[in-house]
Amino acid sequence: MSNNTGSTLNLGRLYQFIKSAMRGDAQDYTVGSIRRAVFLLAIPMILEMGMESVFAIVDLYFVGRLPDSRHNIQTVGLTESVLSIIYSLAIGISMAATAMVARRVGEKDSRAAAHAAMQSLWLAGAITFIVSMAGLFLAPDILQWMGAEPATVAMGTPYTRLMMGGSLVIMLLFLINGIFRGAGDASMAMKSLWIANAANILLCPLLILGWGPVPAFGLFGAALATTIGRGIGVCYQLYHLFGGKSLVKLDIADWKPDWPIIKSLVNIATPGTFQFIIGSCSWIFLARLVAETGHAEASAGYQTAIRILIFFLLPAWGMANAAATLVGQNLGAGQPERAAQSVMATARYNTVFMACVMLFFMLSANWVVALFTAEAEVKRVAILALRIMSAGYIFYGIGMVMANAFNGAGDTKTPTWINLFGFWLFQIPLAYILAKWWSLGPLGVFIAIPVAETAITISAWLLFRRGKWKTVKI
Repeated sequence: MSNNTGSTLNLGRLYQFIKSAMRGDAQDYTVGSIRRAVFLLAIPMILEMGMESVFAIVDLYFVGRLPDSRHNIQTVGLTESVLSIIYSLAIGISMAATAMVARRVGEKDSRAAAHAAMQSLWLAGAITFIVSMAGLFLAPDILQWMGAEPATVAMGTPYTRLMMGGSLVIMLLFLINGIFRGAGDASMAMKSLWIANAANILLCPLLILGWGPVPAFGLFGAALATTIGRGIGVCYQLYHLFGGKSLVKLDIADWKPDWPIIKSLVNIATPGTFQFIIGSCSWIFLARLVAETGHAEASAGYQTAIRILIFFLLPAWGMANAAATLVGQNLGAGQPERAAQSVMATARYNTVFMACVMLFFMLSANWVVALFTAEAEVKRVAILALRIMSAGYIFYGIGMVMANAFNGAGDTKTPTWINLFGFWLFQIPLAYILAKWWSLGPLGVFIAIPVAETAITISAWLLFRRGKWKTVKI
């Protein structure tokens, strides 16, 4: 009887805990249990990033059912590879906003946090305008440079043009969620991605395949659905940021540009942006190397595997985001040792999660890939790529936490240097040698990815243990 009562109480506490995390109850993450703080932040952050990964997966699922699916899949994959540069810009600026907002919240200065958030919006808007114009005019050239076949360029240009031209909604979705996370309001960030994805999931089959009076737009319909879905999510964010229930609320006084704060954001965001651009450009080079040494089917298989891989990586990145918030707020509260303990706890939890995902892929790669393509050669390449790349999942998870710990402290330079050496001076040369000199083709690219990520993680771990990030001032 007592055992049943104890089990019921434990389940009740667990339910209340998850409910509190999902609801976004106000919390002070600078005191109390570190494990509780990690999971209160991590639960909505994992769900948030899981929703971000759904965008590409949903597009891939419906696009893979169109005629000439290999050209459509290649277009989606190559465009996503180039969009990763925009994601890098968005993540870099959002990291700066997260670090600054978290530091001010840790100092218990909510007005300064809101003011910094508005300055990050000005910065993002100016940068995105330039990128969007480039994407609108250079879409066919981008696909050609990425190694797409002429038929793929002809079919995919409208898709790429809209996805690149609509990059403002990508930027704002990342940035405003970064502001919410910095304030410890991970639930609000999660809900905005839920709303955006719900719209995308409803619109994708409607606009891609058509229904009733709505014509079938095919591949272009995927771009329409994704852009509109993200736009709806951004509208929800802006409502709460300017007048809703967000912990950070912007006033009219915050609209005036504050150049010293913008300069400070640029100083944090610039290395942070290059940190992710370095990684993104590495993935772009690898995608092109696969296209050059393989063929359309090999490229489509690789892109399918990457989309599936990212689907499971982003939830792990969500848990790593918890480390960034905890580091920023605890440094702001003058508690560097608590910040370090939070990072170590988050790394342990991420390791367990990634080990489970790795085992899942080793056993179920055939079944997972079959959900997204029926072409035999595309499936064969995707299964091979997925199994090899997932071998490094545990190291991917630890590396994410270490990188976000540096970023949460405002030390975006350290992971930038790690990425520069790890990707450009190790991963790319290794992939090139294996693929071309040793004539392994796409297989050489697949092998280079987990090898390089393991080296990057070990380097980040050693530098984190030195502790210089604890002294960064922002």
